[in-house]
Amino acid sequence: MNAKIIIATHKPYQMPSGEMYVPVHVGAAGKPDLGYTRDDSGDNISEKNKNYCELTGLYWAWKNLNADYIGLAHYRRHFSIKPKSDRWASVLTSTELETLVNGCDVILPKPRNYFIESNYSQYIHAHHAIDLDTTRAILEEKYPSYIPVYDNYMKRTIGHRFNMFIMKKEKFDAYCSWLFDVLFELERRLDISQYNQNDSRVFGFVSERLLDVWLETNSVQYKEIPCMFMEKQNWLVKGFNFLKRKIKGS
Repeated sequence: MNAKIIIATHKPYQMPSGEMYVPVHVGAAGKPDLGYTRDDSGDNISEKNKNYCELTGLYWAWKNLNADYIGLAHYRRHFSIKPKSDRWASVLTSTELETLVNGCDVILPKPRNYFIESNYSQYIHAHHAIDLDTTRAILEEKYPSYIPVYDNYMKRTIGHRFNMFIMKKEKFDAYCSWLFDVLFELERRLDISQYNQNDSRVFGFVSERLLDVWLETNSVQYKEIPCMFMEKQNWLVKGFNFLKRKIKGS
């Protein structure tokens, strides 16, 4: 099985070994070479990185990679099924992936549960409601069959995040074709000229909410495995910021 998992990065960092992993310098256009594959080669949208985040790497993989399975991970965030004391020894291997995809076309990280927030309310407390509202309008016009799942998903508290997945090539092509069609239309309609630096990453944030919508609408079966952070996470600070956005938004 030929699988390629791109690792989106904007700086030098330790990378997993093995031919399956392809470190990709996202937002490489106009930047010094890091020694990794650049997302400004071939057919690309590298110059959109400040608004699309890791999706410029995803677009590059869609247009320029050929493999049986294609996936996306991050330089500090990887798939893992066997946590060990040495985190780098825990990163998913090609042998493990080959077993995982037996009878399954998609691998996802374990979902996130916000408990006291729906997917919609969590987003609008952190960003701008118009982002999701305009996305829904686009779906209603171009892909109306997705609306029931979209509406249901926005009411739930659970969702897959990080734009991380590994997909069989035909599923990957279908998903990217749909996703970028929606996002490019969203980009045409939204005025983000007054967004701050974080909110300007809008298309990356919105795409995180669209993955489950595409999977469920198309009845795509998947398996979930842990997502491992390569650095310590300050969950107390993260929890405080989450509650602060909740209270401020309310």
